[in-house]
Amino acid sequence: MNVRRLSWNHFRNLRAGEFEPCAGVNVIYGQNAQGKTNLLEAMWLFTGERSFRGAKDAELVLQGETAAALRMDFWSEGRGQTAKITVAEGRRTAELNGIPKGACSALTGKFCAVVFSPEHLSLVRGGPSLRREFVDSALCQMKPGYASLLSGYNRTLFQRNALLKDIPRHAELMDTLEIWDERLSQFGERVIRQRTAYLKALSEPAAGFYAGISSNRETLSFVYRKSAEDLRRALAEERREDVLSGHTGAGPHRDDVDIFVSGLNARAYASQGQKRSVVLALKLAEAELLSRMTGEKPVVFLDDVMSELDARRQDYLLNHLTEFQVFLSCCEPGAARQMKSGALFRMEDGALSAVPPA
Repeated sequence: MNVRRLSWNHFRNLRAGEFEPCAGVNVIYGQNAQGKTNLLEAMWLFTGERSFRGAKDAELVLQGETAAALRMDFWSEGRGQTAKITVAEGRRTAELNGIPKGACSALTGKFCAVVFSPEHLSLVRGGPSLRREFVDSALCQMKPGYASLLSGYNRTLFQRNALLKDIPRHAELMDTLEIWDERLSQFGERVIRQRTAYLKALSEPAAGFYAGISSNRETLSFVYRKSAEDLRRALAEERREDVLSGHTGAGPHRDDVDIFVSGLNARAYASQGQKRSVVLALKLAEAELLSRMTGEKPVVFLDDVMSELDARRQDYLLNHLTEFQVFLSCCEPGAARQMKSGALFRMEDGALSAVPPA
């Protein structure tokens, strides 16, 4: 799977234009606020997902204009395909191979990619909810049925919490908690099984990518940490505490993933470069699992990835991800001089230009 051509008009600050990337590593460099991330974001939208920056659709249109247009020619499912996205009146609509598709979510599965952005460093630095979200998002992309399972769990959790808040005023409702405990534990145990299975599958490629990034000097491992070993028993034993707090204290919504670099907790002890390397390894491992499932290598977007990485780690990203088409943005072209093959582009004031080989 790869991008063959991208064109744009009135998208963010980008001047109308197009470019044809190579099938390997594509480095886009330029100073801050020139449009590098906007370019990666434009391609990412063809996955059918929302902006990885959390932007609203209305923010994707160049100020002073009423609509933005994107077109991408790409190779997927053994053939060349063309998709178009129009952003107007605060919403995105899509067209695939000349057929209107309505909402952009219809493109899901046609063009697959993974993305790293500096915001993803919170996966290591931040709280448990961010690590749960990483696992859940990956599972939703790989297994469409997981989204329904997770939704069922969250609905049941919401209903149980509402009941917990009502019990102090209506003591007779206490007897109904057992019903909700049973439902919640059934959903919860299935969610936990899916998460632990995914992390088990992720561990081998993640460890391999991290070993490559660190030149085999460090190791990466992680463990799924449950809030309760026996969820059904924990819900029963903690009912009184849950009623007092008005919240459910045990379940997948309280679980976490502990990440270790060379045996030490990454959140507490890893350097900034190591934390960046951990997230990169997890994202690349996510891409590897996607390729095993679909039979095609997803495109990899690495936004502002080179800072805080030493020369060895930069070299790995530039020269050893040969199985993927990679789009990598950075501020200075100096690091790109390590690149042995690939394409170099300069972004300045929203205009993209190819840089001839030195």
